[in-house]
Amino acid sequence: MPAQDDTDTAATPQVPPPMPPASTSARGSCGNCGAPLLGEYCYACGQPVKGLVRHFGSILGDFADTVLNWDSRLPRTLWPLLVRPAFLTREYFAGRRVRYVSPVRLFVTLAIVTFFVAQLMLSFGDNFHIGTGPDKANFSGADTVEEVIQQRDEALDGLAKARKQDAEDVPGLAGGLGIAEKAIRDSADARIAELKKKPAKGAKPAHDEDYDGQLVFNGKAWDAKSNPLTVSWWPDFANRWLNSQVGRAQANIKRMQDDPDLLKNAILSAVPSTLFVMMPVFALMLLVLYVFKRRLYMEHLLVALHSHAFLCLALLLMFLTMALQGWLAPDGGALHGFFTWIEVALWVWMPLYLLLMQKRVYGQGWLMTLLKYSILGFCYIFLLSFGAVFTVMFALVYA
Repeated sequence: MPAQDDTDTAATPQVPPPMPPASTSARGSCGNCGAPLLGEYCYACGQPVKGLVRHFGSILGDFADTVLNWDSRLPRTLWPLLVRPAFLTREYFAGRRVRYVSPVRLFVTLAIVTFFVAQLMLSFGDNFHIGTGPDKANFSGADTVEEVIQQRDEALDGLAKARKQDAEDVPGLAGGLGIAEKAIRDSADARIAELKKKPAKGAKPAHDEDYDGQLVFNGKAWDAKSNPLTVSWWPDFANRWLNSQVGRAQANIKRMQDDPDLLKNAILSAVPSTLFVMMPVFALMLLVLYVFKRRLYMEHLLVALHSHAFLCLALLLMFLTMALQGWLAPDGGALHGFFTWIEVALWVWMPLYLLLMQKRVYGQGWLMTLLKYSILGFCYIFLLSFGAVFTVMFALVYA
């Protein structure tokens, strides 16, 4: 029997214990629990191998990779985002995701960078004034019809000169000047009609009241005690909160009258958050328009993320082009015209890109795509107008 045991033992091969990978000895052991390190994280306690005690350049590289996925994925993402409508979306649907920057991270980063650059590029300037009461309305300082007509003609002459000099070089300026001209004429007509009405004997003209820097409700300057803003069906604590916000807004308006760029900076800082809030609404509208496509809501949300990321990238390129134009060709010339054509091309490409993206993602015919594109655009612009109003109100209160 002993011989039999020796034979069985000899016939059974002895399996050596598994050897750790070659890299294990190089990585050493976890400083927290002492387990062998087999990767970038300890498999036993989860502590990362890399800490902050290392070269500062490697920390910057990790930060860029965390925020932007700053490696080969960034150019692989930005170029098709700009020139290939729906490419990234269809790649994501096909399961090819790791080679591109995450859609959420892409939109958030581009939105923050774009509107930060906008704050540096845009300025309301000294000619922008914030009016809050009747004396700040256009032509409110004119006491006679003749003065209103004179001021109106001077303002229209200034716009006419601006149209003649710059309208051909600045995209969209001609339309803006037309709106401004109509606003001036309407305001002048309203002031003339007001002056033609004879006030009651001894009555004080409305424009003689001093509402400088004050908000006006029910024809009177706002005051937290004597003339508060109240909503009848709100509880008392809600009305107190509302009036505290009105007080903040009134204080900020006085600051903005001295520095109008405070309003601009506050608005542009709030725009990314507004877009982020509006994006689920945009995806919901896509879900309603393409309900028979039986796509998940998250698929529509992905389309919304890539659409808004593209718009932010196009606006960023436009701001950068404007900066180069002002730096390299401020006085006109061929280079100035070249930059202008780039701006025009970006303006034209934005709606065309969104149309092509909608067509390629959902695969419907051109007639139905154009119809749904028009409905979607009208509804979204309508909702964005409300979002813009709330953004301005937020900026007035929290500037």
